[in-house]
Amino acid sequence: MEIKDRSSVIFGNKIDEKTIKKGMKSKAKYIKKYGDDSSKEYHLTPVAIPSLDFINCQNLVFSDKPLELPSNALIVGNIRMGFGHYRISMAMASCAKALGYEPYWFDIASFDATGSKVIREQNDMYSLASRISQKSHLFNHFVWEPLNSEGFRKLTYNSTDQKNAELFAPLYHDLPKDIPFIATHAWPSQGAIHAGLTHVVNAIPDNWPMALHFSEGAIHTVQTPFAYLGYKMMNGMAKTPLTGMPEEDLYEVGHYVDHELVKNIEEDVAKRISRIEKDEPRRILLSVGGAGAGAKLFLEMIKHLLPYVEKKKASLFLNFGDHKDMYEYLCKEIPGFDKKATNFFDDYASLKDFVNRMDSEVISGIYCIYHKDIFEAVYSTNLLMRKVELLITKPSELAYYPVVKVMMRHIGGHEVYGAIHAQEYGDSTFECPDKKSMNEMLDRLLTDDDLLIHLNKQMIKLKAQGLYNGGYEVVKLAVNGRRK
Repeated sequence: MEIKDRSSVIFGNKIDEKTIKKGMKSKAKYIKKYGDDSSKEYHLTPVAIPSLDFINCQNLVFSDKPLELPSNALIVGNIRMGFGHYRISMAMASCAKALGYEPYWFDIASFDATGSKVIREQNDMYSLASRISQKSHLFNHFVWEPLNSEGFRKLTYNSTDQKNAELFAPLYHDLPKDIPFIATHAWPSQGAIHAGLTHVVNAIPDNWPMALHFSEGAIHTVQTPFAYLGYKMMNGMAKTPLTGMPEEDLYEVGHYVDHELVKNIEEDVAKRISRIEKDEPRRILLSVGGAGAGAKLFLEMIKHLLPYVEKKKASLFLNFGDHKDMYEYLCKEIPGFDKKATNFFDDYASLKDFVNRMDSEVISGIYCIYHKDIFEAVYSTNLLMRKVELLITKPSELAYYPVVKVMMRHIGGHEVYGAIHAQEYGDSTFECPDKKSMNEMLDRLLTDDDLLIHLNKQMIKLKAQGLYNGGYEVVKLAVNGRRK
């Protein structure tokens, strides 16, 4: 497979020789560590994903035989990095199914291949640093925040990534060159372009423009006007002005949201308002991120909310994802916590049955959710967010979802502008950076019915404006290509 170099010139901007050599050295290091499989012909086959059976999404895994796909197949390329990229991938698969396509899940980090090992190594380092940033103020201030807001922003960072991404190309051997391909991280997009795929959409997740997300050759989509302007100008990505992105390569499409969530916004809002007016316990969902960070703030919030739960003014739903150690931490820090909660541990069927009953029952108490299966761990939040009044989350991918959000402190400077965007569009609070501000916000939302109803009604306005239609638009671009 002939691979075109994309690390020396990016959107017409020449990269300096020092950076180019750094990228070549990085690629060589990984080949020495994990081997050179550039001439290997990997084959794929689909297997069912039971928790995503409602959209008939199948997972691509290694096989001894070449892949066969239907004519309406669409690939969703992703990596496991926290929960965010998986959640956006589920939204894309859902929208693809709604528009008549058969979605196939392609996690390029999941294979026994050189490129996959490279991604897993980098993901492990990212997750570790994310957790350290929540424990060390100095590390967060001097290393993690600058790296996430400025380091990943530089065009030179993309140059090195592009050179490493050449190692991903063998994984795409079985995919037809013209198959619609949606990537929810730059790496699967870069790999697809290096492998010669022609209908690639690079769905950029964050509102803070960073060259980290570039995948020249693909169509780039963003969720907000702020991100569009920043990427179009390549704002702040070098010390001198850059040429900027061509118009045909960049699209503002709206928020990436699952079809079943968008379709039911009016119905879900009406049910929330009805529960508020009946003074039922406010249903609050806390989503623990896939990197497992933010434990101390979660603890403080839960302690603050326990009196509301005891007075039946609130009910708590804690999705620990696939991090059971977080549950064990709460049991250690809160006496008797294990006896206070109803647990759904590796019991997805029971959780779905419970969720289906939530519209017809008054729900009180504490409910803990944990699943080893990554798909169940992620989608449990999707199931519950339709049934709750509030979602407590950091301003990552969930900042764009149609549910009233209480924004925790960001983890990594790139998340800051997700919170700013959500509060300005009016379906979210502003970012609450510490225990005091979080608890004050929760007190207000648990006692001010008018405010909570207003935030819910805003989602109906935003849906009418098409704000939550980004997933559908990305699918259309993957199928139809750039605007003529």
